[in-house]
Amino acid sequence: MGSFPRGYARRFDWRGFLPPAIRFLVISCASVFFLQMLSEFIWGQRGRSFWGTYFGLVPALVVRGYVWQLVTYLFLHGGLWHILLNLLVLWMFGADLERLWGARRFLTYYFICGVGAGVVNVIVEMLLDPSGKGSAGLPTIGASGAIYGVLIAAAVVFPDRQVWIIPFPVTIPMRIYVIVMIAIEFFSTLGVSGDNVSHVCHLGGAAVGYIYLRRGSFGYNFRNRYLDWKRRRLRRKFDVYVRRHEEKPPSRPDNWVN
Repeated sequence: MGSFPRGYARRFDWRGFLPPAIRFLVISCASVFFLQMLSEFIWGQRGRSFWGTYFGLVPALVVRGYVWQLVTYLFLHGGLWHILLNLLVLWMFGADLERLWGARRFLTYYFICGVGAGVVNVIVEMLLDPSGKGSAGLPTIGASGAIYGVLIAAAVVFPDRQVWIIPFPVTIPMRIYVIVMIAIEFFSTLGVSGDNVSHVCHLGGAAVGYIYLRRGSFGYNFRNRYLDWKRRRLRRKFDVYVRRHEEKPPSRPDNWVN
């Protein structure tokens, strides 16, 4: 029986394939999805509704104190294709970000985008349905809001990286790809498509991610404007002082006598 050198067994490293933070998210989402499917198998529709009602993002309940839903909805998914697509996109666009940032910074950014997307969704839904008896009473589930934040980060950090448009043999820069995706989400909010997708949540995650990433430059510009204003103010004061004293004689004139 043949054998392979030991080096071949170590050539493929699952830990490198799935960095720690993404591995945690994949395992967590997959475990929760298994519990969802098990509950639906045992209790039917009641088991399915339990997860959506208490752990999905229901705006009418969030404003009544169910604030944990702003986090837990990120781990729920509505079907096999839903979770597979989300986790695939998370790995494709998030793995290199985590390798660059580190696990802790990546997870912090991920949850800031996800929770921020949930807050935006709650605000919009409650404005459109203050009574909570319509769309504000329906649960939103899925990690898509956080993943759109990851897409924005990929476009900011790797703007010129080429993205292959499956199934076409065409590649475009990451920045253009993300702009197109955001545009599609934006125009999807303008009409009633009936696709049961929370486009507002997607746009909210992208907006929160962009603001978070650019917060340093926003603060830098604000500090620059403030310092420029202080310089102009001090210059005006100095000019006034010079004008007031330029024609006065010295305060201690010379007393020398020839």
